[in-house]
Amino acid sequence: MIKCTYRVFGIMITVSMLGLLVSACSSGGSRANVTDLISPEDQRLKFHIVAKGETLYSIAWRYNLDYKVLARMNGVGSSYKIYPGQTISLLVGASNVASNPAVPPAPKPARPSTKPVSSSPVIRSIKTPPVAPKDTKKTPSKNPEKWQWPSQGKIIATFSSNGGLNKGIDIKGKLGEPVYSSAAGIVVYSGSGLRGYGKLLIVKHSDKYLSAYAHNHRLLVKDGDQVTTGEKIAEMGSTGTDGVKLHFEIRYDGNPVDPLRFLPRI
Repeated sequence: MIKCTYRVFGIMITVSMLGLLVSACSSGGSRANVTDLISPEDQRLKFHIVAKGETLYSIAWRYNLDYKVLARMNGVGSSYKIYPGQTISLLVGASNVASNPAVPPAPKPARPSTKPVSSSPVIRSIKTPPVAPKDTKKTPSKNPEKWQWPSQGKIIATFSSNGGLNKGIDIKGKLGEPVYSSAAGIVVYSGSGLRGYGKLLIVKHSDKYLSAYAHNHRLLVKDGDQVTTGEKIAEMGSTGTDGVKLHFEIRYDGNPVDPLRFLPRI
């Protein structure tokens, strides 16, 4: 009897200890999972270290910021020159983040002049030489009046409003097909340093408007090049994505806007 009773108690004690261990592991694991899933409310980065090949424009593009505000807050001059290793503060204020995009004015067609033409001959002074026009190659200031389609092909993804994932449109094509500048401007970034964009071009059209051409197979222009409307600037590819296509964006004061508002209807 004593031996039997001892065995019964032994079994009961073992069962109780196992139960406690299972309960402790289950309870502790649950709490750990909940704690690990909690993340800070603001995940926005505060600083960016400039890498080789980056420009102020590409950094502003990466974080959905206005390059002019980013330059002013970091003491960058009007040339917008930065250098590798430089620390760029991204704390430019919530009002400059693209979650509350500014609404750009709709492009207006050029109006013919209504000024009456004088029948009197124009008299010019011989002593006063004509003033040479200013060189505006690197300082575009007027917003584009006309935009052109950057490539020919079917639209396979449209702009996502309200902070959606697609900040532009995707146009399907074939490897090597031409990519055209949608409007005249200056190339302010040419490279593959922005994750998810592959080989990318960013063109500055004015102080307000920038456009981007992503996933190219080959880039035909470089930083600082002036391009005209309809000029071939790249060849379509699949870099940074899963198929041959052109991802095209337009940004106004750093905020993504729907390109279909500006491109001519087809």
